[in-house]
Amino acid sequence: QVQLVESGGGLVQPGGSLRLSCATSGSIFSINPMAWYRQAPGKQREVVAAIGSGGSTNYKGPVKGRFTISRDNAKNTLYLQMNSLKPEDTAVYYCKGGRPGTPYDYWGQGTQVTVSS
Repeated sequence: QVQLVESGGGLVQPGGSLRLSCATSGSIFSINPMAWYRQAPGKQREVVAAIGSGGSTNYKGPVKGRFTISRDNAKNTLYLQMNSLKPEDTAVYYCKGGRPGTPYDYWGQGTQVTVSS
């Protein structure tokens, strides 16, 4: 069964850090791009960062220099290190992986990140 399970979300003060993890099952993930998305209340889901199967990365403008996406294919896990968190980073964060544009593109269930003092 193909699955993605996120963890690591929580409540953090502005300026703090969190590390999200996305545990995957199925060999489809290690050979395809993966990404982190987020959805804030009342807003559309948006891509935050993406990583290719070979490790190349891309970031949405507001998170550049603060967030780092990485993957450990041996552990079948995707990560998002988030530093210098701001209240506007508050959202549900989702990981996505598989073959983009096909029925074999999968989402996790999401993990809540709240940045507040």
